[in-house]
Amino acid sequence: MGFTRAELESYRGASVDDLMPEHPRLVFVGINPGLWTAATGSHFAYPGNRFYPALAAAGIIPRLPEFANGLSEADQRMFLDAGIGISNLVHRATARADELDRAELREGAARLADDVARWRPHVVAIVGLTAYRQGFDRPKARAGKQDEPIADAALWVVPNPSGLNAHATVADLARAYAEPARAAGVLPERPEPASERPVD
Repeated sequence: MGFTRAELESYRGASVDDLMPEHPRLVFVGINPGLWTAATGSHFAYPGNRFYPALAAAGIIPRLPEFANGLSEADQRMFLDAGIGISNLVHRATARADELDRAELREGAARLADDVARWRPHVVAIVGLTAYRQGFDRPKARAGKQDEPIADAALWVVPNPSGLNAHATVADLARAYAEPARAAGVLPERPEPASERPVD
C-alpha cells in the first residue's frame, strides 16, 4: 500500500481508534498519529517506525507484524490477547509531532489520566520524553519509571521510535520497552544474578 502526498494530507486532523483489551496490563501511549498512521488506521504504522521491531526484539510480541499496511485482525488480536493496549496523548493526526503546541499536549495529558482511570492497566508507557515533559509539566523528567503514577497505574517514559529519533537503535528501544513490560507482567522478571542470590 502506498499513498500520494495529497492522499496523506487529506488525513490531517483525523484520529485513530485506541487498540485496547478489556483488561489491559500494559498501555503504550504515542504522542499523536502521523498521517500514514491515520491513513492505515493503525498506530505506529509508518514503514520506517521502529516501534514494532523493538517490541519483537524485546520479546514483548512473538512476531513482527506487517504493520506498514495497517495491523491485520490477527495482529491486533496478538496485542489484545497479551493484554497490551495502544493509544495516543493527542488524537489529532499531523505530519510531525512538533506541530502540536503545549496546550494541546496538556489537554491530552488530562484526558489520558481519565482514560487510564477507566482502563485500569497495571503500567502505562508514554513513548516520547519531550511530549511527556510538556504535557505533564515535568520539564526535568528523565526517561524510565516516573515517581508519580498516572491514575493508579505505574508510569514509565520510553524513547520515541520514530525514524527522526535516529540515535536510538532498535536494540536500545527494545531494552527500554522491556522495562515497563516486565513491570506489567507481560515479560518475566529477570533472574537475580548468582552473586546476589541467598546462600543456603
